Amino acid sequence: MRQIHPEPADDPDLPSVYAYPQAEWLRLNMVASADGGAWLKGLSKGLSSPGDRRIFMVLRGLADVVLAGGATVRIEGYGPSKPRDTWRPLREGRFAAPPVAVITRKIDLDLGGALFTECAPESRTIVITTESAPADRRAEAARHADVIVAGEQRVDLAEAIGELRSRGLGRILCEGGPRLNAHLAAASLVDELCLTVSPLMIGGDAARVLNGTASHTRFALAGVLEEEGSLFCRYVRDPHQEEAR
Repeated sequence: MRQIHPEPADDPDLPSVYAYPQAEWLRLNMVASADGGAWLKGLSKGLSSPGDRRIFMVLRGLADVVLAGGATVRIEGYGPSKPRDTWRPLREGRFAAPPVAVITRKIDLDLGGALFTECAPESRTIVITTESAPADRRAEAARHADVIVAGEQRVDLAEAIGELRSRGLGRILCEGGPRLNAHLAAASLVDELCLTVSPLMIGGDAARVLNGTASHTRFALAGVLEEEGSLFCRYVRDPHQEEAR
């Protein structure tokens, strides 16, 4: 792997490249085809590469919590984050693995699955849901996970992020999907986008990285890595845009 921007370098130190700039920061991590599709045959892994997977693991190791939408958790077959030896220097003073937090309006999840039954007690999965979620599902979720109620009919994302931060989970890594990404962007909650551009053109009906509510946020290009034709780009929110508001 080589670094192209901000200056050329071979074999960059990934934890340094992707270090969080501050204690409260929401980062999206997504992969897309060269023509903008966010999945291949319904799954993101069809667009991934060895370099993408290495960065994926570094990003998880750096995060306080991994955030994902319920549909992504179901489709991608999420399990808990498992501790890794390479994470030890990245997580000094924190739990060995970050918990996974799931945004779900109806709690239509497999609460008996690995995501809820195989996580370490200190990294218990978090379910973020609504007042209108079925009472029996909320009660069942509370048996297997920590439950945050944020919003009445839909999850209030600003409130949800505030609740995570109040628990000391300020460095948030969101892994999608595209609908959750769009809602976060529309709520002006996204600080950074880590985007892997895969050297594939796929056409079809795959969603874009943001799929849903329109938004307009200017980002600055902070870094670009390359390996075997894949580009690994970091975009951070443009501070000049904030000043202009």
